[in-house]
Amino acid sequence: MVTINDIAKKAGVAKSTVSRYLNGGSVSQKTKAKIERIVNETGYSPNTFAQSLKAKHTKMIGIIVPRLDSYSANEVLSSIDRKLRAKGYQLLITNTDQMIEREIENIYTLAKQKVAGIILMATVITEEHHKAIAEVDVPVLLLGQQAEGLHSIGHQEFEAGYAMGNYAGSLEHKNFLYFSVFKEDVAVGQLRANGVLSAFEKWPDIHVDILETSFSFQKAYELALEVLPKTKATYILCATDNIAMAVLKAAHTLNKNIPSDFSLSGFGGYEVTSIVSPSITTVKYGYKELGEVAVDQLFHLINREEVKNNVLISNTLIKRESTIPK
Repeated sequence: MVTINDIAKKAGVAKSTVSRYLNGGSVSQKTKAKIERIVNETGYSPNTFAQSLKAKHTKMIGIIVPRLDSYSANEVLSSIDRKLRAKGYQLLITNTDQMIEREIENIYTLAKQKVAGIILMATVITEEHHKAIAEVDVPVLLLGQQAEGLHSIGHQEFEAGYAMGNYAGSLEHKNFLYFSVFKEDVAVGQLRANGVLSAFEKWPDIHVDILETSFSFQKAYELALEVLPKTKATYILCATDNIAMAVLKAAHTLNKNIPSDFSLSGFGGYEVTSIVSPSITTVKYGYKELGEVAVDQLFHLINREEVKNNVLISNTLIKRESTIPK
């Protein structure tokens, strides 16, 4: 295996000079070209972890995720990891199980580990979040949520809700049931829901019952089992595809037929929604694009370059078998 000593001997320079080159330090153009040629010829790959121990900041990016069983989070993580590896960086993942105190704790923990930057997939943004982000000497980028004074990348949540509400209303249903999530979640619990309700304003005779559930499949399933036998809704909207899948399972359990008993739709564009029967109408989110843009934005912040405070990724309504006209 080629080592840094081998590179130094072949280039006729000191080991410290090769180390400066690998860490982006000051090296003459002539020496830089020579070392770069030898690195390419030998296929030398630097030890990222060893470099990190000596650097002010490591070649690692920390990411804080709300839970590990989320399709959307995993899609974003895969996209971020691919792009970081191409840049010679590694991803350090921490999980919070949707516990706010663990989000705060992980911001400080990652900063102590000298990560170059932090991507925070927060459930909500509190004063404690603002305090932690202000205190750590590390660029922090929010993903999925927005907060004044902080850099963030998210989805066009209101627009997604409006597109779904406009489509559902156009099918001439009058009674709707909307499975939402807690309102403290600004993106999903507020913006997405507000988009749906704003679209419904075109039809003054529409009635909407709103129920709050969680992102948990099991909890949403249990609530659906309780509610479906009682509801008069002919269209059930779900704040996420995971909740829509739970409602679909409950419908099967109760021998209800979709879409003849009621239409059903979700948000997310999870791959499984195209496989189940009936396939589920949804709004497809650009998780891959979100991850790629997040890496670009974070590196601008790391390099202290000017970036927009808030970037939003567009989405697409996908109409499938689970929704029909009334």
